[in-house]
Amino acid sequence: MPGTNLTRDEAATRASLVSVSTHDVELDVTTGPTTFATTSTIRFSCSSPGAETFVDFLDGTVEEIVLNGTSLDPATHYADHRVRVPGLAADNELVVRGTGTYTNTGEGLHRFVDPVDDEVYLYSQFEVPDSRRMYPVFEQPDLKAEFALTVTAPAHWRLVSNSPTPEPEAAGEGVATWRFPRTPRISSYITALVAGPYDVVRDSVTSRGGEVPLGIYCRRSLTPYLDSDALFDVTKRGFAFFEEEFDCAYPFAKYDQVFAPEFNAGAMENAGCVTIAEIYVFRSRVTESIVERRALTVLHELAHMWFGDLVTMRWWDDLWLNESFAEWASTTCQAEATHWTDAWTTFGTHEKDWAYRQDQLSSTHPIVADMVDLEAVEINFDGITYAKGASVLKQLVAYVGRDAFRDGLRAYFAKHAWGNTTLEDLLVELEATSGRELREWSRLWLETAGVATLRPVVEVDEYGGITSAVVEQTAPESHPTLRPHRLGIGLYEVRGDVLERTDLLDVDVDGARTEVPALVGRPQPDLLLVNDDDLAYAKIRLDERSLATAVAHPRGFTSSLPRALVLASAWDMTRDAEMGARAFVDLVLATLPGESDSTLLRTVIAQLQTAVHSYTAPEHRDATRRSARDRMWELAGAAEPGSDAQLQLVTATAALTTVGDDPAVLRGLLDGTAPLEGLDVDFEMRWTLLTALAASGDADTPEIDAERAREDTATGRERAARARAALPTPEAKEVAWREIVEESGKPNAVVDAVGLGFTRPGTPAELLRPYVEKYHASLVTVTSSRSHAIAESIVLGFYPRPLADAALLEATQAWLDDNPDAPPALRRMVAENRDPVARALTAQERDARD
Repeated sequence: MPGTNLTRDEAATRASLVSVSTHDVELDVTTGPTTFATTSTIRFSCSSPGAETFVDFLDGTVEEIVLNGTSLDPATHYADHRVRVPGLAADNELVVRGTGTYTNTGEGLHRFVDPVDDEVYLYSQFEVPDSRRMYPVFEQPDLKAEFALTVTAPAHWRLVSNSPTPEPEAAGEGVATWRFPRTPRISSYITALVAGPYDVVRDSVTSRGGEVPLGIYCRRSLTPYLDSDALFDVTKRGFAFFEEEFDCAYPFAKYDQVFAPEFNAGAMENAGCVTIAEIYVFRSRVTESIVERRALTVLHELAHMWFGDLVTMRWWDDLWLNESFAEWASTTCQAEATHWTDAWTTFGTHEKDWAYRQDQLSSTHPIVADMVDLEAVEINFDGITYAKGASVLKQLVAYVGRDAFRDGLRAYFAKHAWGNTTLEDLLVELEATSGRELREWSRLWLETAGVATLRPVVEVDEYGGITSAVVEQTAPESHPTLRPHRLGIGLYEVRGDVLERTDLLDVDVDGARTEVPALVGRPQPDLLLVNDDDLAYAKIRLDERSLATAVAHPRGFTSSLPRALVLASAWDMTRDAEMGARAFVDLVLATLPGESDSTLLRTVIAQLQTAVHSYTAPEHRDATRRSARDRMWELAGAAEPGSDAQLQLVTATAALTTVGDDPAVLRGLLDGTAPLEGLDVDFEMRWTLLTALAASGDADTPEIDAERAREDTATGRERAARARAALPTPEAKEVAWREIVEESGKPNAVVDAVGLGFTRPGTPAELLRPYVEKYHASLVTVTSSRSHAIAESIVLGFYPRPLADAALLEATQAWLDDNPDAPPALRRMVAENRDPVARALTAQERDARD
């Protein structure tokens, strides 16, 4: 039985049989709080009359099926989430009338009730396979259709979909019907419905195709915090940049952006109706790195209107190209068309760190992944699909030339508009415009997994002159591919307190050893930086002299990029047990004073926290944590009042607080008796401080409930759930476990929040140790009884990773050994939990030797 899965072979067979022309969807969302009426009318042709196919419909009931005027019995034609359609004609009209189910998991048609005003808000989220939760459909990207949506809803609501919103028609007391115009030919996963009393701010942009209406929507209770001017500015810059870059007008009739509650991802590229997580409506002070990230998200989804929506992958094997292209295009636009001109530095600091971590897990895979079915697709929205793919695309641009790459894209969009493609179609156009053969490049970079390490090996004579210089390239035995790299080697000298770059060599690295004759005969520099300017995708190492220079001059670089590269190298060495965790912590603490690059701060603080909690030897861990916490509080106090650094350092200090710590500083900030100049103790900061106090045992449930009552919002309820789960008592952990793992029904956002509190770093080991056995025993039940999103949140969020000890590793490995036939997606998630524990144990052994 197929269940909820769909294989690539099944999709290919269905696509060879069926071609869809139009798909009409009728919904009535006034029928009650749990279900809605849904009807699909699908007109399609069949290449083999008399054949049979199926339509997908998930978690609903079917009341009527009519094929070409003939009724089919739902009792015999609807089972296992599929509507069986036999005896097809050359041209067909299929009508399926049923009842759909609202979700609170961020999948399908999500229903949310705002606790501020008790208003209902709906939005759809369909990628990968969830349009079938809202209406019966051929659920695969290459069966495109022109969609027409008709919706009956409360008359005071606003409705948004892919096409411009029509005037509503009265349909009874307090009820209206909206009949949306047909869309162009698009895939079902980018159809959309947003419905509820959303507030809207409107504008327009002049595009190549004429004036395009713009809208930004959010819940009424969030309207005071919506900074629409900044969002419209980024959006308009993206329109101008992408239309010029692609030589192609924006392909849809309007462009709306909707901030959606309890959203599972950052955003979703529904055609002309993008949905975005509400975390990007800033109700409190946020760091510049988050503001920059929001702009990148806006541009990423806008880029999808061309790459993904206008031209769509044939099957999910090319999901990477969809997402990697949007990452590359949005970062390029941000760097060239906004004030974030250092966007590629941000990308290298944060996104590539994600890619390197993902690429060193046992679950790593080629950028072009083998997506045999939908279950394989759902777990591949990862650092390889996004960040590694974008890194490699950046190299491809350099390899073929920016003009040739641009011209290839223009030809690609012109040839394949409204169609479906594979990677081969793009390579054909790029080869034509660049004159380069790209199949070997594709084989090395796209069809193999893993990340190589580049290490300079320098020999000097008695006078300090370089007699030999080589870049060694190594790769792990499991993924031994050595790839070509075009990169820079920076030479730095210590001049006073500054590390000044005196030269930059352009080098082609290929194979295990690459001679660098341009270095021979020169005096050995104080610091030699392989991959300066961050062109290559590879881990880098510093030679012994360079590392000593970096440690001695942590603030020596005048630019954040080389400083980020050196810190990234030190972090890789720590993760690979070549540097002790405490040495890395010391290096970061010495680098932080005066740091103003928001993303670099965000990244290295997170790395420091991991080093403290997971990589430091157990016998040194608490002392290291306390000293790091105290030093970061000193740095917060010395930071410029109201600065980004102050905000991040206070937040980090709170995160390093646990049982047994003196809570006076955080308590003084929260109650206002010991304020810090410039620090706004706003909604989010109050919860940050209170959660830290709860985790240290200095706050209790009544205080958490009182804070929630101060401002009883959806976000407040999520923050309260996290704080309660962080309480350092067996009773609090038991309640959190029971309400999420053993019981069901909590919204996805609450599941995530409770998981964050339950496994908060620094949680006393004795509180989590009883859950090692419980966790592994629950895995199969959780994944078989919950939706993918909720199961993933529990499997990843409730893993007792703060233990980071041999017993946890042994238990997880035992589960993998004992469950070889568990669903592949579950085994992958469990393995991805295990791998960091194994790495942590090796790092702990290394740290213990210092």
